[in-house]
Amino acid sequence: MHRITDPSDNAGVWLLFTTRVVRLFAYGALSVILVLYLAEVGLSEREIGLLLTMTLIGDTGISLWITTRADRIGRKRMLIAGAALMVLGGLVFAVTDNFLLLLFAATVGVLSPSGNEVGPFLAVEQAALTQTVAAEQRTRLFAWYHLAGSLATAAGALVCGVLVQSLQSHHVPPLQSFRVVLFAYAAAGVLLTILFTRLSPALEAAAIVPRESLLSRRGLLGLYQSRGVVMKLSALFALDAFAGGFVLQSIIAFWFHVRFGADPATLGGIFFGANLLAGISGLAAAALARRVGLLNTMVFTHVPSNLLLILVPLMPTLSLAVAVLLLRFAISQMDVPARQSYTAALVSPDERSAAAGITGVARTTGAALSPVLAGPLLGNPTLSGGLFVIAGSLKLVYDGLLYRLFRNVTPPDGVA
Repeated sequence: MHRITDPSDNAGVWLLFTTRVVRLFAYGALSVILVLYLAEVGLSEREIGLLLTMTLIGDTGISLWITTRADRIGRKRMLIAGAALMVLGGLVFAVTDNFLLLLFAATVGVLSPSGNEVGPFLAVEQAALTQTVAAEQRTRLFAWYHLAGSLATAAGALVCGVLVQSLQSHHVPPLQSFRVVLFAYAAAGVLLTILFTRLSPALEAAAIVPRESLLSRRGLLGLYQSRGVVMKLSALFALDAFAGGFVLQSIIAFWFHVRFGADPATLGGIFFGANLLAGISGLAAAALARRVGLLNTMVFTHVPSNLLLILVPLMPTLSLAVAVLLLRFAISQMDVPARQSYTAALVSPDERSAAAGITGVARTTGAALSPVLAGPLLGNPTLSGGLFVIAGSLKLVYDGLLYRLFRNVTPPDGVA
């Protein structure tokens, strides 16, 4: 099979980078206003926590069903289905403030309260990207893919903050200004649907494994010889994501608003900087992984970022809290391309959509459990800072377990 080392040589790679940018721009915008919007329509902190949890639980079920079938049924079809659910979620949130309807849309639609990837997109796109490059180039490609998403999330957060602030300064009620963003989110889903129709057959699993073979393989959740290692990784990733669910980007935005009175434009600027730094850090991860290995990169960059997370609520002023948060983001995402590359390295090519999907679902499941627990703390100004401490401490436990269990594991392709 022909593999490329430069994304510019393959239009399909550029297409997947484009869909990543469109999607993460929308996610970044939504994360700034989502909790503010839900509070504006009159939901309590407990209801908001429940809604965020159901958003992530719904994404979990959808992702699991789509990603474990994508290699057999077709990656293009599954990506289009995910984009359609993104449109559904955005439209329902934009047109109603009924809690039951919002709960339905949160469960069935694809919405991102964190500004990060949700739904089936990441797993399927990464499986397609993996087969375009040699193993030693995989982490570098994922780093650029991560950077593209982080820049898009940053831009989405900034544009959203400026837009909402501008609308409100022109006497548009806050509720209506937030709904403008929700309609734009749905429009992004429509654009994704159109873009995914152009996905090349060369990026399907059938391009490297005979379709008859794919259809005949129906192992548990699409896994065969890699089942054990994927389940172990999934449990660890779920713990990490459970910790992260206490400090979703939308929750941090709400905390800064309540604790320091930060307005939407300020929040947009904060998360523009945070996501910009996070994306750039991914490029450093690729170079570091070549020197110390994927696992060491995952663990040894994650530990200091978690210590910084714990320090955020201890800062007495907005400027100091933002400075610590930005410093944390400058290294917090270095593990992401390394983690994605390590997972892909441990499984065979025709298991990659399923493996990425299952580990992604594990992360979404973990993240879905914590917002409902965070809700009561979020409503208490005295205790809300504890969310950062809980998240950072649990993430440190994850780092220790990951290193202990996988320090002697070498991927089959030799890229560790």
